[in-house]
Amino acid sequence: MTGKQRANLRKLANNLDTIIQIGKGNIEQPLIKQVDDALAARELIKVRVLTETSALTPREAADILAEATNSEVIQVIGSRIVLFRRNPEKGKYDEYIN
Repeated sequence: MTGKQRANLRKLANNLDTIIQIGKGNIEQPLIKQVDDALAARELIKVRVLTETSALTPREAADILAEATNSEVIQVIGSRIVLFRRNPEKGKYDEYIN
């Protein structure tokens, strides 16, 4: 993914609400499934890492989730992570990544 495509998706993610939070527990299969389902439905999601309680840094969590869900890390800023995975059936963001 090019820098311009990433910038477009970052811009779109500004208005997204955080839909998943990572707290005390490590990233395990139920959380990965939740993120995977959210990516299938929405393509672009925002995740928050509760840095006060989580053993993982936001960057570590982003890398683990991206690898486990076959998605791309668009941005990690503060405690927020933006992930993207294109859904060929929906293609909601195709105009921003082509």
